[in-house]
Amino acid sequence: MLRRPRRNRKSAVIRSLVQETTLSADDFIFPLFVTDGQNQRVEIKSMPGIYRYSLDLLLEEIHQCMQLGIRTFALFPQLSESIKDTYAKESYNPDGLYLRTIRTIKEQLPATCLMTDVAMDPYSADGHDGLVRNGEILNDETLEILGKMAIAQAKAGADMVGPSDMMDGRVGYLRQVLDDEGFTQVSIMAYTAKYASAFYGPFRDALDSAPKFGDKKTYQMDPANRREALIEADLDAQEGADILMVKPALAYLDVISLLNQHYDLPIAAYNVSGEYAMIKAAARNGWLDGERAMLECLLSIKRAGAKIILSYFAKEFAQWQQKV
Repeated sequence: MLRRPRRNRKSAVIRSLVQETTLSADDFIFPLFVTDGQNQRVEIKSMPGIYRYSLDLLLEEIHQCMQLGIRTFALFPQLSESIKDTYAKESYNPDGLYLRTIRTIKEQLPATCLMTDVAMDPYSADGHDGLVRNGEILNDETLEILGKMAIAQAKAGADMVGPSDMMDGRVGYLRQVLDDEGFTQVSIMAYTAKYASAFYGPFRDALDSAPKFGDKKTYQMDPANRREALIEADLDAQEGADILMVKPALAYLDVISLLNQHYDLPIAAYNVSGEYAMIKAAARNGWLDGERAMLECLLSIKRAGAKIILSYFAKEFAQWQQKV
């Protein structure tokens, strides 16, 4: 036999030399949850190892992560029901928890890169990503609210906004209002192909943000559809997105690959809460090796074509990387 592929697998050194896909801490964005109060570090039951932090402890967590090589963080607020309303006005309250958190992080840890969430659901009494009227999610009326939110986040110091709402036209609208306010350097990571997935459950536990009625299928994508992702990507690219995201990641590796093949923009993928929780639950039951499963899943996302990975495993991966 002239060709023996096993020759390139015969030692750890040679396997490293020919390895096609590699991961580093620079590939990751670490999602973090902020809650009100002081000295609060509350584990999310459905996401072992992931916590809601009050701002004082969140700063410590970010500092630790930066020492491990993680520099970009996606922030999500957990808010009291008492301050939620139909129009999500708390989202652009300059004295509110989320905007105070952004300002403080950028003041005390200016080397961080902060990605913010642009969607109504954490602030909405209805728990939906858009404005609700007579049981319908209104598209164009929602854009104005999202615009106020994005401008407020940019003023607070956001480096990148992430419209996760899936309203039509939101990327172009946000690009216009940000540019009009002088925030031409604030990036947009579009949640381009965000599917109506069963894998979001633990995240909604983390934020207490589940819809109060119905579901999100009129604005999030049908899991059966692949080519539709190209329509969304065309629109987001034309409207000024800097990065295109696929969410979730593991059940949509084909969509990640599809966008990577068709677009020159960087592709991101969100390794979501349910994907994280499944591995953690199986590992705790002794059904699989949690560390190996984590690495294999993260590699699969990168191999599919994602340049950037949002993952709750980010800190755990960075700790592993420092050991090896």
